[in-house]
Amino acid sequence: MRIGTIGLAATAAAALLLGGCARHGVASRDRPDEFAVARNQPLIIPPDYSLAPPRAGEPQPQAADARTQALEALFGGPAPRSQSETSLLESTGADRAALGARSVAGDPSTNVVDKGATTQTILAAPTGAGRDATATTPQ
Repeated sequence: MRIGTIGLAATAAAALLLGGCARHGVASRDRPDEFAVARNQPLIIPPDYSLAPPRAGEPQPQAADARTQALEALFGGPAPRSQSETSLLESTGADRAALGARSVAGDPSTNVVDKGATTQTILAAPTGAGRDATATTPQ
């Protein structure tokens, strides 16, 4: 009896599913007719002869190199600074900074401030996962 019930339920489900295909599926005639498509007029380039062809030996209108053009496209050029940012830069003396400060930072002749033995210990610590590293607190 149980097998008969399952078979009846499967037959009813299949009939419902296939009935849905007949109404909205392949047998439907609601698709567009490919022969009823109207053709558009071809595109016409308007006669505008105001652009002159480039001449040999003359510089190109965009004098910027590819790198400058890429940076301009990515970041949009220099952004105007806000009043608070301008006042902060003026108070820190940003206008008096050396132009090549980053290139001379690691130079041996650069004067540095001694930060003490703790900083030297941290800088001389072995690299790695930290298994061999130890830390002590000065008394």
